[in-house]
Amino acid sequence: MIATLVNAAAVIAGSLVGLLLRGRLKDSYRAAIQVGAGILTLVVGVQMAMKSTMIVALALALIVGGILGEWWRIEDGILRLGDTLRRTFKAGADGSDGARNFAYGFLNASLLFCVGAMAIVGSFKAGTEGDYTLIYTKSVLDGSMAIVFTAAQGIGVAFSALSVLVYQGALTLLAGVAKPLVTDALIAEITGIGGALLLMIGINLLGLARLKTANFLPSIVLMVLFVEIAPLLPGF
Repeated sequence: MIATLVNAAAVIAGSLVGLLLRGRLKDSYRAAIQVGAGILTLVVGVQMAMKSTMIVALALALIVGGILGEWWRIEDGILRLGDTLRRTFKAGADGSDGARNFAYGFLNASLLFCVGAMAIVGSFKAGTEGDYTLIYTKSVLDGSMAIVFTAAQGIGVAFSALSVLVYQGALTLLAGVAKPLVTDALIAEITGIGGALLLMIGINLLGLARLKTANFLPSIVLMVLFVEIAPLLPGF
């Protein structure tokens, strides 16, 4: 669990540095950083998405997951959560735009820090072997990315440390039970679907479209299900 605490602390530390930079930058420079963050997210997303080999399952997970997320209005719920966190901790600007920016920073960073293979494999290694090396490496990377994302999107990024704490903490504590069920194929496909979500975030950061990325979160759960039933459906 100590490794997860270090990872969350690294995100907070990086966010504080990014917030300091954000406060000293002109709007044009912040816009440039956001474009850079968008391009970087696209690159990472493509690299992750290419890990997937189950294209039919990927397509079904995204389509059905997106429909479910739209039905359940997941993104609206996260926006409300963002507003609650912002008001509770008196962080960010007031008004609908302030709440929305806070929530998007929280959402985008949470996905970026949690959907990769390093989070899964690193947590399992920490929980079953006491090997913190991978999570410590991830902490350095996450802290660096937190600087960039906070400079572009604001203080909401810092609160993604809560997501890291809950997600990786749960994986670490459940590692002994869950590790036998998590195969290389499952990790690859979860990484692939996570990459697709990061591509959506990159598109949003670049202003190319306004995609409701959070509504596609059920896709991750569906992909786990599809990987598990794949041996029963040849060609799937």
